[in-house]
Amino acid sequence: MKYLDSHSQIVNWSSEEFCIPYRSPIDRRMHRYFPDFWVEKDNGEQLVIEVKPKQQLIPPKKGKRQTVKYLREMRTFAVNQRKFEVAQEFCKNKGMKFMIMTQDELGVIG
Repeated sequence: MKYLDSHSQIVNWSSEEFCIPYRSPIDRRMHRYFPDFWVEKDNGEQLVIEVKPKQQLIPPKKGKRQTVKYLREMRTFAVNQRKFEVAQEFCKNKGMKFMIMTQDELGVIG
């Protein structure tokens, strides 16, 4: 939020203002995805931004055993990937751009 407030090209933004329905790859049921931010830039461009730890954007590595931690990380990764797919399509249909930001883009140590 500090990033959005301090960015000179951003004229308007809101947090979790709308939802995008998606079917979970885990339970095959419909769920609602609330993207983190909607942003309007001074040139009229609209963005939908999701903020995630960089680690959640990389498929987890399977060790010698299939641990509970690995399964949890794999479920999170699969659900996130599905959310990102539907967000891309949603944005494309609405003339917006979808972005994923991590601690790298935000200048956060982690």
